[in-house]
Amino acid sequence: MDDSDVEYPVVPPTPQKGRGAVTNLQGRYELERRESVDDGWAPGDDEGGPALRTEVFEERAKSILTRNKSPDVPFDVSLNPYRGCEHGCIYCFARPTHSYLGLSPGLDFESRIYAKINAAELLERELAKKSYVPEPIALGVNTDAYQPIERELRITRRVIEVLHQFGHPFAAITKSSLIERDLDLLAPMAARGLVMAAVTVTTLDPVIARTLEPRAAAPARRLRTIRALSEAGVPVGVSIAPVIPFVTEPDLERVLEACSEAGATSASYIVLRLPWEVAPLFQDWLAAHFPQRAERVMARVRDMRGGKDYDSSFEHRMKGEGAWALLLKQRFDKAARRLGLNIRQRGILDISQFRRPPERDASNPQLNLF
Repeated sequence: MDDSDVEYPVVPPTPQKGRGAVTNLQGRYELERRESVDDGWAPGDDEGGPALRTEVFEERAKSILTRNKSPDVPFDVSLNPYRGCEHGCIYCFARPTHSYLGLSPGLDFESRIYAKINAAELLERELAKKSYVPEPIALGVNTDAYQPIERELRITRRVIEVLHQFGHPFAAITKSSLIERDLDLLAPMAARGLVMAAVTVTTLDPVIARTLEPRAAAPARRLRTIRALSEAGVPVGVSIAPVIPFVTEPDLERVLEACSEAGATSASYIVLRLPWEVAPLFQDWLAAHFPQRAERVMARVRDMRGGKDYDSSFEHRMKGEGAWALLLKQRFDKAARRLGLNIRQRGILDISQFRRPPERDASNPQLNLF
């Protein structure tokens, strides 16, 4: 079937608050044009429900690197090629960011995606600055850099090509098997100590995963991705995020064991975070899929959050506080030690190989062609 066989609707203009955002009026990145990919789900696993229609908007960003000073995360610089995420994870802490675009943190977040098509160009320009000080970049933190639209747009691929070309270290985290596509870049970078990866595995239960993370790879497929990365020489860890009391929490040790067996060498976890609009969205999901334990789940969440749905305070937002949070930490630490998983890996990436790109003359674009 060629393009003439498909009728693409025009995407109407929407409120644009993102800097440099433009609407993709042709609709040429619609769901119907996706190439097939092995995400581990068999035909019919979606229970016959309608596919969510995705609209993608091109965004020419003004900047691409984000810096943070949080003591809760093991990186200071991050890069997100996309706003919004097709994976549709109901618990995603980044959902409220779509409100800044005048869109909903619900279905809009997972079906109206903004693609930073100039991400690689901006990155190279940033690296070329004389004032730039290299430090590892975290790739795909707010939204997955390997979400389905990446199959066609290849923005993440181009970003990694820049990092590869100039010897810049980075770490990637994903729920997608698509990362295997870039092993031709990742493997040689790993051999030079320039890259590490983490695969998020929330649960091993495919039924829970299908409703919790509806368009992410199946749990078994993520284990295969860990194995593929490990066999290619890429240091790979598992991120158990989020840990949801009485839903995914009982799986904690089994997830660590399965990922260790697949080749993971490090591990981390984050307890459920429910900032802003995420709280009612998650509670609706909980009532629909676990009605008999919904109250119990939320009571335990509030036990770890000082009686609230969420506490954003540093030192508490990732792990929670109180007796249950301490018990969870003890379980994780004990299992990780037993499996030989190194919990702390910060500092293993080599920044000494970075070579600054030639600085381009922004005032005369024609000279940059030579």
